[in-house]
Amino acid sequence: MSRARVLLLNSALGPLDYRVPHGMEVVPGSIVLAPLGPRQLAGVVWDPERMPSDAEVGDNRLRNLASIYDLPPLSAPLMRLIEWTASYYLAPPAAVLRMALASASALDDRRSVIEYRATDNVPERLTPQRAQALERIGERQGLVRELAMIGDVSDAVIRGLVKIGAIEAVEVSIDDAYPLPDPDFAPPELSEEQTAAASELVAATEERAFSPILLDGVTGSGKTEVYFEAIAAALRSGRQSLVLLPEIALTEPFLRRFEVRFGHQPVAWHSGLRQSQRRRAWRAIASGEAKVIVGARSALFLPYPDLALIVVDEAHETSFKQEEGVHYHARDVAVMRGRFEGCPVILATATPAIETQAQVALGHYRELKLPGRYGPAQMPEITAIDLLQDPPMRGRWIAPALVNALTDTLERGEQSLLFLNRRGYAPLTLCRTCGHRFQCPNCTAWMVEHRLVGRLQCHHCGHIMVPPKHCPECKAEDSLVAVGPGVERIADEVAELFPEARRAIVTSDTLWSPAKAAEFVGRMEAGEIDIVIGTQLVTKGYHFPNLTLVGVIDADLGLQGGDLRAAERSFQQIAQVSGRAGRGSKPGRVFVQTHEPNAPVIRALVSGDAESFYAAETAARREANAPPFGRLAAIIVSSEDLREATRTAQAIAKSAPTVEGMEVYGPAPAPLAMLRGRHRMRLLIHARRALDVQDVIRAWLGALDWPRGVRVAVDVDPYSFV
Repeated sequence: MSRARVLLLNSALGPLDYRVPHGMEVVPGSIVLAPLGPRQLAGVVWDPERMPSDAEVGDNRLRNLASIYDLPPLSAPLMRLIEWTASYYLAPPAAVLRMALASASALDDRRSVIEYRATDNVPERLTPQRAQALERIGERQGLVRELAMIGDVSDAVIRGLVKIGAIEAVEVSIDDAYPLPDPDFAPPELSEEQTAAASELVAATEERAFSPILLDGVTGSGKTEVYFEAIAAALRSGRQSLVLLPEIALTEPFLRRFEVRFGHQPVAWHSGLRQSQRRRAWRAIASGEAKVIVGARSALFLPYPDLALIVVDEAHETSFKQEEGVHYHARDVAVMRGRFEGCPVILATATPAIETQAQVALGHYRELKLPGRYGPAQMPEITAIDLLQDPPMRGRWIAPALVNALTDTLERGEQSLLFLNRRGYAPLTLCRTCGHRFQCPNCTAWMVEHRLVGRLQCHHCGHIMVPPKHCPECKAEDSLVAVGPGVERIADEVAELFPEARRAIVTSDTLWSPAKAAEFVGRMEAGEIDIVIGTQLVTKGYHFPNLTLVGVIDADLGLQGGDLRAAERSFQQIAQVSGRAGRGSKPGRVFVQTHEPNAPVIRALVSGDAESFYAAETAARREANAPPFGRLAAIIVSSEDLREATRTAQAIAKSAPTVEGMEVYGPAPAPLAMLRGRHRMRLLIHARRALDVQDVIRAWLGALDWPRGVRVAVDVDPYSFV
């Protein structure tokens, strides 16, 4: 091959052609270093027929490839997945490729790296920034840049601490082999139903053929132990398995369960890893040395050379949908990777998405059911509390019936969980004198009070401000009031009601790393926590046998707004958090506080009739031609200049093609009309299922130009409408 087409890691460029120097051998999939102007960029050699270029030139104008990395080429199935993802989600191929080459440091062949960690040599006098850095770093180590990010300081502060001996350098080996999990280390005792399901999953794994399988089991039915048997089968054959989890915080509890079963932990992949850890994991995955990988959605695009099995745990979770960059849904892309790799894909969940159920109904997916809990555990009893009939006391948020249940549970020495999917102390702060509301200067959103850390924060852009002493509008002092509850406010109420109870607040603010999640699990298992107050982070994956009471503070919260999946999502979330109760030998109880006890969602939860609820939701979707019976795509236009954004959105709408079976709505200001300082407009495309909406959008937008300051993003199969 004297000429090579290369896809560089630059989303603004299409593929470019290069000359292959004498003595260098490349094939499709080879990872190379190529010159681009005065710089050199990594890229991958591609088949020209599969990756057309608009910039073809004669051989005499080609530049030489700089070098080829000593790494295995990307496999053909992974390259087909990158092509499909870019085409389906209308994303630049280079943006998808970047997820496969997700560790830049993995491309070099260094065997060790210098990291830094705190010492015991801490001077008595420190600047506030140096003291803050050391406090936040704690026992962690990493590169200077990583420690600076952890400490929320500049690199210079970290280097200053190195100079005075408060932080020391340490050499870290980055190519140590991972221990191999043992498929026969501690086989579990499975129930008859579990054994039957596990046998089918093992057979599918050994068959080495594409097979999407829905593992539908109630909370506490032992789905994890069942699909572990399929992983064991893959290990016995020496092949790789991938398990996707929706939250980083779930990784650590999963690693512990895996270690109990297989003797060693799997290889973890998530954003919380240090650069050296990512490099080690990436190279072990690419070489085939890493046999079991557990990670967040980005792990889906890593270069597995011999993938035998993919598991998507909590497959109903909407957090598998990427909302920035490449707008892919990991559940759907996982199925496509299984198709290209020729391996089974297990979608494990207690509350399957309607889209997944539709695939089962069409015969495209196989379904395995686990209808009962494992062992003596029974499903909890769910009771609705009508807040109109049994309201909390003035200034409080926990109804008397739930307070009584908490009292009984504490007296029995058992644990309770209060669920409210709202971080912070209060979602809104206003002045009682003039009515001024604190709004983010960068977003169309209120500033959320986080009283534990003494600040107001925007949950969209991260903007932070210290709560002022007086109203910035009318200057009145002591006039600011918190409106509405967040988990911190509920925790304060619990402290007033039960001052002796040991409490824990569990949100992404407190469980921001796998290590923090492990610490929380350890405290729960040791009985050091009586009442947990948490957000959706505690609704899945955790198994605490002594947790017997769950209270849902506001079951109506998720039903607000015009999201077509609002009812389904509320049902899933409350069913999942209810499933934390009574997972051991002790019976569980769930109290759901609501202003609408007769709403279909609440009735279905209390009666346990999920089938009727899903049937009604599915019928409503079919009637409206909504997904999965129709297609949706969103076009989001943003700019720092409102007029530019508006004009561009109007021009896009005006040029919309007339296509049978397709409607275009908008443009209209997005509900989140400003995000990170950019004004946003939205258009929504609604089309019949059979229409290739991507081709329509590609031709439609491809014929238009817009100002450089305007961004136009396409979200195929959107889950967020803000």
